Amino acid sequence: MNGVWLAVLLVGAVSMGLKAAGPVLLGGQELPDRMRTVVALMAPTLLAALIATQVFGDGQGLTVDARAVGLAVGAFGVWRKWPTLLVVFLGALATALTRLAAG
Repeated sequence: MNGVWLAVLLVGAVSMGLKAAGPVLLGGQELPDRMRTVVALMAPTLLAALIATQVFGDGQGLTVDARAVGLAVGAFGVWRKWPTLLVVFLGALATALTRLAAG
């Protein structure tokens, strides 16, 4: 087993341990309201961070390119409450056309 698979297994085990720690430590009690609010905001925050690093990151720093155009078109579609498949298609199309125009 090489180091990559060992890291994958280790990260998986730690993830499962962290997920199990909450119910074990709470022992059937409800979360306080403030903590429930924080937990509810964690998923959208993580999703926004993943989107930002994929759109504006190039491995060494920040960059703005055709992906930002696709993100803007997608965000507009979500704001207008268009169907998800249409938003994804238009975002990809906008990115492709921007890359084509840029040469």
